[in-house]
Amino acid sequence: MNELDYLLHKAISLVQKAHTIVALTGAGISTPSGIPDFRSPNSGLWAQANPLEVASIYGFKHDPRPFYEWLHPLAQTVIQAQPNAAHVALAHMEQAGALSCIVTQNIDLLHQKAGSQLVYEVHGHMREFTCMACEDIVNADLVTPHFLETGDVPLCLTCGGVLKPNVILFGEMLPLPVLQQAQYETAVCDLMLVAGSSLEVSPINELPWQAKRQGSRLIIVNLAETHLDQIADVVIHADVVEILPQLAAAITQRKRSEIAD
Repeated sequence: MNELDYLLHKAISLVQKAHTIVALTGAGISTPSGIPDFRSPNSGLWAQANPLEVASIYGFKHDPRPFYEWLHPLAQTVIQAQPNAAHVALAHMEQAGALSCIVTQNIDLLHQKAGSQLVYEVHGHMREFTCMACEDIVNADLVTPHFLETGDVPLCLTCGGVLKPNVILFGEMLPLPVLQQAQYETAVCDLMLVAGSSLEVSPINELPWQAKRQGSRLIIVNLAETHLDQIADVVIHADVVEILPQLAAAITQRKRSEIAD
């Protein structure tokens, strides 16, 4: 048995024994679907742009055009993207009754497209836009087609103010109710599964610490090392598309055995 097989066997044993699993996902779960991550040295989105210039709330309020120029090609990619096997695996784990929820740093909606029902989007989403002037909330279906076609800064149909997608920019607070619910779910789980996250962004990277402090198990599946690898019960440096379906299959097998008994 090679090292990867050993680690996978150990992870499968943990997920089969767990009663309540919370998944924490980051950009690495969506890169196989063609969505670039933010921090890879050569291909990451921040390799081509300064985040504080194009994706901060301060820069947006001063001039939203650089943000929308940066967002335009990314939005086209996100809208066209489809869930991959890792997204589907988490949806199957939820359907089997083993996964209580997903806490995601992603804004791409791929978990929902894969069939996941309870997804806490701690960095927001692109389903809606908010007017910076009158605070009207606008469905993205009324905004996105024209933006994709022209690249123009979207404007409010009510007052003409600038519309901002409901994603969290640098300098903004995370949505408190979503964050509190993610913290609660972490507090009641007995296993946290980190999938495709570098765990570099605060405060979400504190959730695995919280899980471990309360005695929960921690599995990290990520291509690169993270600073929390040392506290995890199992660390698998491999593609989530390869590993998560095997974990989901193990849970399905356990459920079948329970029904048979």
